[in-house]
Amino acid sequence: MFEETIQNMRKDFDIKPMDVMNLQPLVLAYIGDAVYEVYIRTMLVINNKSNVNMLHKMSVKYVKAKSQADIVHRVNDKLTAEEQDIVRRGRNAKSATVPKHADVTDYRYSTGFEALIGYLYLTNNYERLMEILRLAVEE
Repeated sequence: MFEETIQNMRKDFDIKPMDVMNLQPLVLAYIGDAVYEVYIRTMLVINNKSNVNMLHKMSVKYVKAKSQADIVHRVNDKLTAEEQDIVRRGRNAKSATVPKHADVTDYRYSTGFEALIGYLYLTNNYERLMEILRLAVEE
């Protein structure tokens, strides 16, 4: 269901894979953050059907920098060399903002994770995107 929605939404926009590679890592992270957030919210709504306040509290556990940094460390050996490079580029990107509620190292790794999600989404690599998203929410 989620994969079809993402594919259908993405069909409205045309971008070539080489153009995606030329995007700044923070731009990839920007779109990747949104895709990951929608995935998490969809999962929580379908599985929990709680009130909005509880859904928000539950989603924060998944989308906070520490959690995303942990995901990167957990799945790194399952990533291709190209995917590891995308994560590295995102991790090393210089952001104008400093996180208030996160360790800088965790924040950088989470940016790398979001860049990877954005990259997979924009390159239409939905099968791999879904694999990574499913790995991200495994306990």
